[in-house]
Amino acid sequence: MTAPVIEVEGLGKRYMIRRQSTGDRYRTLRDDLTAAAARLFGRNQSGGRLEKVEHWALRDVSFQIQPGDRIGIIGRNGAGKSTLLKLLSRITQPTEGRIRMRGRVASLLEVGTGFHPELTGRENIYFNGALLGMSRSEIDAAFDAIVDFSGVESHLDVPVKRYSSGMYTRLAFSVAAHLEPDILIVDEVLAVGDAGFQRKCIGKMEQIGREGRTVLFVSHNMTALQSLCSTAIELDHGRLIASGSVLDVVTAYLRRQDESMQDRLVQAREAGDGLTVTTLQFSPSPAFSGEDVKYRLSLKGRQGLRIDGLALLIQTKERDRAGIVDLRKSGGYKFDKTCAITIDGTLAALPLVEGPYSIGLYASYDGQQPTLDDLLSLEVLPRQRNTDVVPYPARVRGVVEFDGSFSITEHDK
Repeated sequence: MTAPVIEVEGLGKRYMIRRQSTGDRYRTLRDDLTAAAARLFGRNQSGGRLEKVEHWALRDVSFQIQPGDRIGIIGRNGAGKSTLLKLLSRITQPTEGRIRMRGRVASLLEVGTGFHPELTGRENIYFNGALLGMSRSEIDAAFDAIVDFSGVESHLDVPVKRYSSGMYTRLAFSVAAHLEPDILIVDEVLAVGDAGFQRKCIGKMEQIGREGRTVLFVSHNMTALQSLCSTAIELDHGRLIASGSVLDVVTAYLRRQDESMQDRLVQAREAGDGLTVTTLQFSPSPAFSGEDVKYRLSLKGRQGLRIDGLALLIQTKERDRAGIVDLRKSGGYKFDKTCAITIDGTLAALPLVEGPYSIGLYASYDGQQPTLDDLLSLEVLPRQRNTDVVPYPARVRGVVEFDGSFSITEHDK
């Protein structure tokens, strides 16, 4: 049996945070400046006392990763994801537990990781390769591919401190991916790049996995995670609470997120004069592509208001219109008194390709035509498929996936 490329046992990371205990409920700028001056001379005149507070960023985390695995790491902000990657990258040391890693590790945790700002892009390629233990001839062999992938050839001899964050990221990822690490660790930093480069990065990480090397990927982009990763782990308040197939872990995570947001799905938003959106819900959320999805829209209108046009607007994360749900009623709808109405409906066999979408509203009434964007977020998960058909990746399938059937017939020439 192949030995795990990463073994983590009982891992924990503790930080001691200094804070000032004070009974003051309100402090002025003068109070803060006075306290700062007092500290400069070694005195504490704020009326409080300095104390250390123990904070565990990670606690009792254990897992194993096999060669060639592509692992997604998910969790809310502050869950411990970045701390875990820093420990795996040996940027910081654990407080307890142990990590055993086999092979060369390349990390991309933040813009400019491993780069020296005073060196040019060309010099930093060789600098990073040396940090990974590569010989100059090995770096020479990969150099052209690195430059071509990054797209920064025209700035190759410019100090990287003059690069934009996007250029920094493109070159840093290209170096990390092309210098053949056994383990590639990538944080949310790819969000800095443009959509085209993000697609190139996902494709490169897929290739790395097929070559038997290991990828650890942290992202809040569930579509990218599902496209790249086969398995996932979830962290919450520094503890590992779920692991398994990427679809199972992501689905459970998104549904917990949705449940925690039920009380604030839509804060009442005015759609012009006299019409207010009070409720907008989609269920289930997240939803599976190809399955029925129910929705509920509640509106409060003033007496005499007449709605002539009404539609839910579905947009992609790039703000492109994916489609509408037409809610016009023949002859319109008139509020005979100031009251609220609720519209319940079903989207049959949701045809959207997996990914993040936002739901808005268009209304037409009394000469007004307001549009409200981003009333609600909707995450669409991959549909359950016939295993005889292998789908193209979501990023090349468009937005809508058409249902249908086909047959293949053999015949002689």
